[in-house]
Amino acid sequence: MIDDAAHAPPADPTWSDPALASRFVDDAYATVKGRVRTLVLHHQLLEHLPPAPAAILDVGGGAGNQSFPLAAAGYDVTLLEPSAAMLDRARACLAELPSETAGRVALAQADGEQAAQATGGRLFDAVLCHGVLGYLDYPVPLIDKLCACATPGGVVSIMTGNAAAQAIEPALRRRWADALAAFDAPTAAIPGLGVPGRGDTVEGLSVLLAGHGVSTERWYGT
Repeated sequence: MIDDAAHAPPADPTWSDPALASRFVDDAYATVKGRVRTLVLHHQLLEHLPPAPAAILDVGGGAGNQSFPLAAAGYDVTLLEPSAAMLDRARACLAELPSETAGRVALAQADGEQAAQATGGRLFDAVLCHGVLGYLDYPVPLIDKLCACATPGGVVSIMTGNAAAQAIEPALRRRWADALAAFDAPTAAIPGLGVPGRGDTVEGLSVLLAGHGVSTERWYGT
């Protein structure tokens, strides 16, 4: 494991809160829903990733829930995360993994917009950005950097909330007024966390990616 926290920028004031970081890891990912979602996404990724030991950059990788299974599968993973609290959780999880798996993981503290500087300009066979765009008011600068960090012909994987499906969660809870409002609202509270989030559309992201020569290979979800 390589752990580079030198010259790290200040983390986002929200995610630097250890209580919120723990709630995210323990409540969002450790639940049955969180584990199933991570496992499904892992297998979907394996259908598109080049063979191990390809190099993977996980932007906003949090506590390593997506990164560490890929490292266990033989991939060379760099986890980039701005929050010191999240990185502390990642280090704790990494310490429990077999040394062979941990040795394939590098941790770096930086925002996604500083990915190129934080990784020394290295290009990656796959760049992941899962559960990050929804917390940004304006995702274009980050998408620019995601594409810039990928090798020619590489994979860019984005997982984010679908703006077209934001009404589903309140409707399932029979909050009909919230469900109706969600059709026009650009933001909504992230379930279980209470922080504001924003949805994207497949069409909108496809246009942004196409501007960098990245074509949409496949999308999953609702």
